[in-house]
Amino acid sequence: MSDAQTVVVIGAGPRGVGWLERFVENHRRDGGPPVDVHLVDPFPPGPGRLWRHDQSPRLMLNSLAEDVTMFTDETSVIEGPVVPGPSLAEWADDIRGGRITDVVATDPELADELARFGHRSFPTRRLQSLYLDWFHRRTVSRLPDGVTVTSHRARATTVDDLPDGRQRVELDTGDVTAADVAAADVTADDETAPDEIVADAVVYALGHSGSEPDREQGALVDFARRKGVFYLPPSFTADADLSAVGPGETVIVRGFGLAAIDLIVLLGEGRGGRFEPVGSDGAVCYRPSGREPHVVIGSGRGVPYHSKVTSSIVGERPQPRYFTPEIAVGIAAAHPQLDFREHVFPAIAKELLHGYYAELFTGHPDRVHVPWAEFARRFDPLDPFGDDLRALVAEAVVDDGDRLDLLRFDRPLADVQGVSEAELQQTVRAYIRDDLTHRTLPEHSATLGLLQSLLGAFGALFAIGDSPNWTAASRERDLGGGWLRWFSYVASGPPGPRLEQILALSEAGVITFLGAGFDVEADEEGGVFRARSTSADFTVTARALVDAWLPAERVTATDNAALRSLIDGGFGVEHVVSDGVDVARTGKLRVVREDARILRPDGSPHPRRFAIGPFTSAPFVGAFSRPRTNALAFRDNDAVARAVLAELSAAPLNAADRRTTSPAEAQGLART
Repeated sequence: MSDAQTVVVIGAGPRGVGWLERFVENHRRDGGPPVDVHLVDPFPPGPGRLWRHDQSPRLMLNSLAEDVTMFTDETSVIEGPVVPGPSLAEWADDIRGGRITDVVATDPELADELARFGHRSFPTRRLQSLYLDWFHRRTVSRLPDGVTVTSHRARATTVDDLPDGRQRVELDTGDVTAADVAAADVTADDETAPDEIVADAVVYALGHSGSEPDREQGALVDFARRKGVFYLPPSFTADADLSAVGPGETVIVRGFGLAAIDLIVLLGEGRGGRFEPVGSDGAVCYRPSGREPHVVIGSGRGVPYHSKVTSSIVGERPQPRYFTPEIAVGIAAAHPQLDFREHVFPAIAKELLHGYYAELFTGHPDRVHVPWAEFARRFDPLDPFGDDLRALVAEAVVDDGDRLDLLRFDRPLADVQGVSEAELQQTVRAYIRDDLTHRTLPEHSATLGLLQSLLGAFGALFAIGDSPNWTAASRERDLGGGWLRWFSYVASGPPGPRLEQILALSEAGVITFLGAGFDVEADEEGGVFRARSTSADFTVTARALVDAWLPAERVTATDNAALRSLIDGGFGVEHVVSDGVDVARTGKLRVVREDARILRPDGSPHPRRFAIGPFTSAPFVGAFSRPRTNALAFRDNDAVARAVLAELSAAPLNAADRRTTSPAEAQGLART
């Protein structure tokens, strides 16, 4: 359309196509100018890089199918239209029931999964890829008159301001093969992407990006190169090349979160090993293929992230009492030098305990000595970490296994010091079995009470996320990492079956646990990596080391060309916060909270550029979410879609100017 305005969306994964859905639905309802939308991503639109079909069929989501959706619903508080659609679980039901007919699982393994899939199943990433591809195609099928969508299998490298205010987006298709294009299976895919696109607005929706190694990682990269050993810095597991780790070779794995679990899957079952059921309680044994390495794993805590909770609430759900948005605002106002650990976390901890014990007392009264009302009254004035609370819990709760101590919960191996290898293996296995019991069995639904309170507290904290009272140290240490890691440790761990597999791999000798207080050094003299921990009385040497966590979001060191050029070109800036004494570098791109406009170094918002996702200073909790939770991602997508639509509607360029400024002329203008 020669008179249409143009929007370029850099990144066509879940966040990019989620934004597109909101843009399309707002345009359908409210109208707007003709618009050509261009999605730029070397990976298929919908799944994007992380959720693409082309990855191991062994990799899974850590969410139940019923807890994943891309659609707004009746709880969504947005200005745009609510357009419901199926969750991942409902989508699978609709395919099996013949209500969705345009999804085909092309390989037998995926077809089998789709056929037996349940609402409380943990889906593979490849099944999620099908859902996201369908969501994108559904969105494109609902385009209103005057709106087109074109997908380019390319990378955006730079974006320049043109003199008339428009944006010149340069594309690079050098790493995109014909096979990549053939695999796209998208609507309106143009197989030969242009060298550039001139746009009226640009939305950066990049998702997670890699980054250059930090100082420690850089030293390890250099050590590995000089000594001829293997080191894998933080990376995306599905993209990691592990071929250098040979059968039977010892590999040290640092970290015990989801990336580490995925890594172990690829090194075990991914190399031909098999898990076989043992009994009917979910336990499995492992049959090695002989191609597995020997994995030695440890971390700060020395244990895996807590298993995902699969029980259901059976008692009374309490209203938040100790940490709500209003309470958070009051805490921030009362402390000009606001510190998360000192001022905020005690209130969050009290809320978590309140949710846990409310479910235990009202859902399982046979396991306590006093009524909930009495316990709640006595609980109310107590310090969540104090001896008085421990005494009350010991008096009121029958079994020690039902007594929640948040300090022990956080550091379960704190009392395990310098033990033998055999004792440490038994200790960690016992911990994992106990965690599975408390996170998956219905009689331990109090753990779900804890989780629901944590989710509420996580949302309430957004009310003061931008408070000027935070100390720089707390913002960088806690909001910038520590709190999110703790949240993930409690709420975003692996599915229960994955931990059953970790147990089986341990018992088969494929994995050795090295425990907590984990430390690795590069031994220059020996030319090996040396690992030790505070838990163990032994050390391990190896010629292979993997740092098993995702790369840090650092816009000044990102490996994404478009994002890096945004910073280097002076069009955007890292979000840096000062409390008047210290400065905190967040690593995130600074944006306007309300509409995600990119802020320039002088603090002014760029009129044509927007950014959404984990690399920005706005709160981020994922590109898709649980149904009926008024999901933040959907609220943000709607607000930004409406802001872009308003920008296009308010100041459209003259159509004659649009027709006479060719891409080649625009290139010349940009460089004058």
